[in-house]
Amino acid sequence: MKADAIKLDGKKAGSVELPDAIFGLEPRADILHRVVRWQRNNAQAGTHKVKTRSEVNYSTKKIYRQKGTGGARHGARSAPIFRGGGVYKGPTPRSHGHDLPKKVRKLGLMHALSAKANAGELVILDNIDGKGLKTKALAAQVKELGWKRALIIDGAEVNADFAQAARNIAGLDILPTMGANVFDILKRDTLVITKAGLEALEARLS
Repeated sequence: MKADAIKLDGKKAGSVELPDAIFGLEPRADILHRVVRWQRNNAQAGTHKVKTRSEVNYSTKKIYRQKGTGGARHGARSAPIFRGGGVYKGPTPRSHGHDLPKKVRKLGLMHALSAKANAGELVILDNIDGKGLKTKALAAQVKELGWKRALIIDGAEVNADFAQAARNIAGLDILPTMGANVFDILKRDTLVITKAGLEALEARLS
């Protein structure tokens, strides 16, 4: 599969060959769902906590006599039935993460890349040399290219000058190749991959 490459100013920069094994798959929603769920669960803090009956600050004195009141018998105000009492079987701190085979994670990334290519939301960029580049100029170029919510994937390391110019532009994010993941790819409208990033992705997924 061939794709045209462009420069940051929108001019053509030749074409590149996209491997069908990575960009030519028929996207499977079930695999993408599994990988995204795995990512989001691992990112969940799991710090939710409530006070149980033994942790609420109430006297343990019997609140009224056992018999003769005409009401139900109770022993302490800390019981879950009362307002302000301890919570019964409430959430406790725990990890929400779960395991997912490496093959499925790798396949999920390939299907995410294929989904962007099939939807026409994939852009191949020649390079992102940011020497002397200012945020205002980059924002104007991004607007002219029509990238509203875009993710740029660079090579092994992101160009430091370009990253500094882009960090205050809303809707524009940059990741190195090893940081490329299914969730970030799918939630953006446009996926931009540099030629260096493309080579690194092929090496990572081969």
